[in-house]
Amino acid sequence: MPRRTSDEIVADRLHSAAIHLLRCLRRQDVEAMEIGPARLSALSVLVFGGPCTLGQLAAAEQVKPPTMSRLVGKLERDLLATRVPDPADRRSVRIAATRLGRAVLRRGRARRIQTLAARLAPLKRDELDRLAEAAELMERVARAP
Repeated sequence: MPRRTSDEIVADRLHSAAIHLLRCLRRQDVEAMEIGPARLSALSVLVFGGPCTLGQLAAAEQVKPPTMSRLVGKLERDLLATRVPDPADRRSVRIAATRLGRAVLRRGRARRIQTLAARLAPLKRDELDRLAEAAELMERVARAP
């Protein structure tokens, strides 16, 4: 078995830590918001990316259109999303987050940030500074082509 490079070791640790952290925060979303992770993720695409077609939303979420159609149906039933005419092509529709959908997402984000801040509170100042630097590096890596 070939030895792993230091890049691979760091990537493995980051991957694992990110997954554990997101799972912890996601559990809270399901309990507090009664919205599953798939619907919450689709709603996030609509809120932060703006209205899009069902196909675009399915591609963004890496699911097949029939799956996305069911998710959108549930978002519509919960009044979190709605279908609106496409201004460029009146035969087509776009899926858009409703005011309630945007509010739900904002409250969920605020709750996750509060939960994470509470977990960070016991850390020492220098540890928080190192995490801030790491966050900046992670953002830069995420933006890389």
